[in-house]
Amino acid sequence: MKRQRVLVTGGAGFIGSCLCEKLLDLGNDIVCMDNLFTGQKDNIRHLMDNPYFEFIRQDVLEDVYVECDQIYNLACPASPVHYQYDPIKTGKTSVIGALHTLGLAKRCHARILQASTSEVYGDPEVHPQPETYRGCVNPNGIRSCYDEGKRMAETLFFDYHRQHGVDIKVIRIFNTYGPRMRCDDGRVISNFVVQALKNEDITIYGDGNQTRSFCYVFCDSDYWMHLCKNRFVLYKSIIDFAWL
Repeated sequence: MKRQRVLVTGGAGFIGSCLCEKLLDLGNDIVCMDNLFTGQKDNIRHLMDNPYFEFIRQDVLEDVYVECDQIYNLACPASPVHYQYDPIKTGKTSVIGALHTLGLAKRCHARILQASTSEVYGDPEVHPQPETYRGCVNPNGIRSCYDEGKRMAETLFFDYHRQHGVDIKVIRIFNTYGPRMRCDDGRVISNFVVQALKNEDITIYGDGNQTRSFCYVFCDSDYWMHLCKNRFVLYKSIIDFAWL
């Protein structure tokens, strides 16, 4: 069977590097693109000698010129400490990055998956959130650069599908953990682990009664690959991906 050429933007990040690894294991030809703002070369160092793996250091805000059969668009800082560092660029990464990768998908007739986020629900008033829930959002808050950027990216994906027939998949990722997490990303699992390793008291946020769903990173990537492999499954739908 012919090798699929797959572009993974944000491919040197915690999640992206695990996805690249799994895609390679399945016999694909991988192009990993990352500007290394939060991604790290150490995450993909073990893949560099593979003749079917190529790394391009590039920002998704720049025009993307790659021939490919599939695209996984993961490019965007995802933890508050990182996406609030430069909120204007965070918003641009979500929106302009979506435009660039969608334009590439249109030109190459490639299937494209958008890594969206549970943050599109804002501060939800419904628990757990079904995909039909439209959220309780704030366009002016300090987290809005990420939340609203991802919402606009979803809008662009569905408009490209409706207007140009681009083959899209959109998933909303909840809290993900696993190998290659950054210890400084400020997220709950990494905070718990770092505090435990330092023999510090573990911080319980809020009143301790809230619930969270957590996803193991390789379970995430397995599901996304299955979704992109199947042309007909949930073709025009958004999927929340979380283990409850």
